[in-house]
Amino acid sequence: MGRATSSTHFLDLWDPFEGFPISTNAPSSARDISAFANAKIDWKETPEAHVFKVDVPGIKKEEVKVEVEQGRILQISGERSREQEEKNDQWHRIERSSGKFIRRFRLPENAKTGEIKAAMENGVLTVTVPKEEEKKKSEVKAIDISD
Repeated sequence: MGRATSSTHFLDLWDPFEGFPISTNAPSSARDISAFANAKIDWKETPEAHVFKVDVPGIKKEEVKVEVEQGRILQISGERSREQEEKNDQWHRIERSSGKFIRRFRLPENAKTGEIKAAMENGVLTVTVPKEEEKKKSEVKAIDISD
């Protein structure tokens, strides 16, 4: 299965620290940038719509926003809060990530931005952006040139 690696519609915010380990001794604001900060998204186009699927395990729908900015910029953002620590708790391993994420995509001209729908099921957010019907190309009619 081939995956598109570049698109003129791709507007992700660049994180220069993506992939670097975050020290647990760092201030909490630095720790908020985590593996979760780059939520994984699939974008496919069907004859009827553009469909975005976002992995957001452990996040409630109230913690996710789907917005359209400037008419055609789809923005998907959210935050998974860190578990509250009790004073006497001792952590042995912390592997689950927390933090904020934001992903932005320029929607194509044929996107019906007023009809976007979003649903969340089993930790996957699905955003469906319907497409306008393609206008049928009119046939080319030859015109005779008179003398």
